[in-house]
Amino acid sequence: MAISLTENAARRVKSYLEKRGHGVGLRIGVKRTGCSGWTYQLDYADEIDADDVVFDEGDVKVVVDSKSLPLIDGTEVDFVKEGLNESFKFRNPNVKGECGCGESFSI
Repeated sequence: MAISLTENAARRVKSYLEKRGHGVGLRIGVKRTGCSGWTYQLDYADEIDADDVVFDEGDVKVVVDSKSLPLIDGTEVDFVKEGLNESFKFRNPNVKGECGCGESFSI
């Protein structure tokens, strides 16, 4: 099982953590919501819990709780800029469908 970051995403996360001044990495998870069932959750990882799985991406740790991991296994996280907008994008090979607004997905 693995979660990966592109170089752009790793640079952005590292920059956010440096500006913040603390944290061990990026926490990625999912929760039930939206019209398709699941949505991604991103946050700073200030600690690593007993049920977390940690992936090292260069200078950045990606922390995923063990319940979310089967739903996002194999996901690549990218950071993209489109005009004035910038955001993290997820390439999840497990996704079977997405809602029209792009906020949630189904497996």
